[in-house]
Amino acid sequence: MPCFTIDARDPGSRARAGRIATAHGEISTPAFVPLATKATVKGMLPAEVADLGYQMVLGNTFHLMLNPGAELIGRLGGLHRFMGWDGPIITDSGGFQVFSMGHGTVAEEIKARPSRGRAGSDEQREGRILAIEEEGVRFRSYMDGSVQWLSPEGSMAVQAALGSDIALVFDECTPFHVDRAYTATSTERTHRWLRRCLAWHREHGPPGQLVYGIVQGGVYEDLRRESTAVVAAAGCDGVAIGGSLGACKEQMYEVVGHATAELAGAHESLPRHLLGIGDVEDLIRGVELGIDTFDCAMPTRLGRHGTALIADPESRWRVSLAKSRFAEDASPLMDGCPCPACSLGLSRAYLSYLVRSKELTGMRLITAHNLAFIAQRMRSLREAIAEGRLAEVAAALRSGAPSTACFR
Repeated sequence: MPCFTIDARDPGSRARAGRIATAHGEISTPAFVPLATKATVKGMLPAEVADLGYQMVLGNTFHLMLNPGAELIGRLGGLHRFMGWDGPIITDSGGFQVFSMGHGTVAEEIKARPSRGRAGSDEQREGRILAIEEEGVRFRSYMDGSVQWLSPEGSMAVQAALGSDIALVFDECTPFHVDRAYTATSTERTHRWLRRCLAWHREHGPPGQLVYGIVQGGVYEDLRRESTAVVAAAGCDGVAIGGSLGACKEQMYEVVGHATAELAGAHESLPRHLLGIGDVEDLIRGVELGIDTFDCAMPTRLGRHGTALIADPESRWRVSLAKSRFAEDASPLMDGCPCPACSLGLSRAYLSYLVRSKELTGMRLITAHNLAFIAQRMRSLREAIAEGRLAEVAAALRSGAPSTACFR
């Protein structure tokens, strides 16, 4: 049975609004998915995330297998019970994190510890890829330096123990700078790993867990279209688009468009997830291109560093409250926002004071604001598709209009 129901389509684009059915409830789409990388949306309680309008979060297979361990989480009732989240959870495969170690530090990605040693050196890296083999990948743990092994079957076993509602298959995530020949070889290996993941899951996967395949192929149209066709025909419950999406936004939109074009027709019923994308303009364009769900660390990461999202495209939708010019600003952060900071009427001066004082309350308030900001815009896009007003609402959002003005 298809897990995705399309309720409305936009006649002027590929956008659609629908519902993804999972073992822990439905996700109304298009939707943004906050990261719960280490079994928590950083700084937020599960109920707070849900109250902001979010129905699903994303857990990180790579980090959770290293600490505290999938076996422990499984013994304690699975990831839902472990983190106190009752709604759907999607888990990534660990592929991105493993392969990023070949091109940068894990510490740089997760901000867990300061890097050590000479910049760019192996000594600086707290985690390092050791070998990419047909059977899987050997890498050194950033936790304790131990040698670890992750294979397609191993990734699926971790996600089974976590008990996520949606599991992503293990893939090789190629960086932007590799050439076409390597990209093609890597994509073919990803397809072989896809078949192994699906075979393992058919034999051992928990009942009700959905599996998404991952499209690779770099920036090359033919490789992207071929990869999309392979994933769509493999029997997956959904399709995630990953890997290098280009050197600029326009190229990224082209690459995403190649994939969603290939998913038309017979594969329309497959939900589409875009990995690692969350900027406001990218969400709007992604919805127009036919993406159903997105995930990104951006809203919460910015919040922890004192940067708030605002309806101002000229400032890249961002304002840094760490700047002293807000020290006496009595105005609220943003009118019409339902987050605690805005609904309580807290001033920019107060939020700036919290940020500059490194108070945890400030990080929490701005994180909640950023999540509310994204949730509002995704809701306005969903409603616009249902009402046949997507072009009008998308233009208003792009111009920086308050999202409340876009609803009716």
